[in-house]
Amino acid sequence: MAERLREEIASGRWPVGMRLPTEPHLAETYAVGLNTVRRAVGILVAEGVVDRRQGSGTYVTAIPARSAGSGHLVGVLVPSTSYYYPRVIEGIERVLAAAGAGVILASSEYRPHLEGERVARLLDSGAQGLILVPNLHVMDDPQAHVDSLRELPVPYILAERRPPSPDPDDPTSYVVTNHAGGVYAAMRHLVRLGHTRIGHLGRVRTGTGKIITDGYERAVQGLGTTRIPEAIVAHEEWAPDGIFEFARACRDNQVTAVFCHGDRDAATLLASARRLGMRVPDDLALVTYDDEVAELGDPPLTAVAPPKGELGALAAELLLRRLTTGPTVPPHRVELQPRLIVRASCGATVTSQH
Repeated sequence: MAERLREEIASGRWPVGMRLPTEPHLAETYAVGLNTVRRAVGILVAEGVVDRRQGSGTYVTAIPARSAGSGHLVGVLVPSTSYYYPRVIEGIERVLAAAGAGVILASSEYRPHLEGERVARLLDSGAQGLILVPNLHVMDDPQAHVDSLRELPVPYILAERRPPSPDPDDPTSYVVTNHAGGVYAAMRHLVRLGHTRIGHLGRVRTGTGKIITDGYERAVQGLGTTRIPEAIVAHEEWAPDGIFEFARACRDNQVTAVFCHGDRDAATLLASARRLGMRVPDDLALVTYDDEVAELGDPPLTAVAPPKGELGALAAELLLRRLTTGPTVPPHRVELQPRLIVRASCGATVTSQH
């Protein structure tokens, strides 16, 4: 029974973070006794695959390797399995499956204190290499954390993270998106459309928040747009009322375009602008970053799209090369350029990709 549950979890039926059906429901579904289910779940708890939470239920905490797999076994630790990283994970799994390698997936849930425990579980489960996305943005000394990874007993590579202040001989391999380059491309596009008063609705304490805000500031200087402090605001969390006030500040300061960090905040900004009588894109052009749900907007949102699947695939390829060839493989530092996907919210007349 434990093996059947492992296979269901490995197949994606119950992803990391999802609550399993109740034990009586599992017993009925698989036509086994309740004690059989309890023993099976207990085995998965001991393996670190699931976690029993008092009064709440049993939740998946890691994805076991498929029993039919062969070759290398790779552990993957991401901050989230519900936003941004699913496509990264798909890219990793695609490459590993093609190579006959297994994968064990775990999530830190954006809680740094869980990372050590999750990595230990991956190693205890037999991971021979690791793809890691550490929560460097909320650590007191992120470089010290990156340095500590060198003590790991297996090869590893960072995905969408890089050492923040490395020594020149830092051996850390990583694959990242050139987020600042994506911001610059978006700002250049808005300038070509005639905008010079461009605001920024940003985020802080996210994995990319500071990079994107710094990229915006660099674009303002490099492209010669007007800096309007009232329309350059970043928060850890944006409430609808706060976004409405930001939209009001844009209107009152003759801002004609906004670069927004995050599709959902951009959608809320679009609705707020309409409440204030502003038409998108005629009165206010919008460009967002992430392209998770941007195409579902009304109008669809122009977006910077990080190459998430490609990034995951390349990280897996580089780690497999290291596992296959050994320590003679030199460290790799790879930066991928995101795409600008032009849709109706910016006012461009032709949909295109840059």
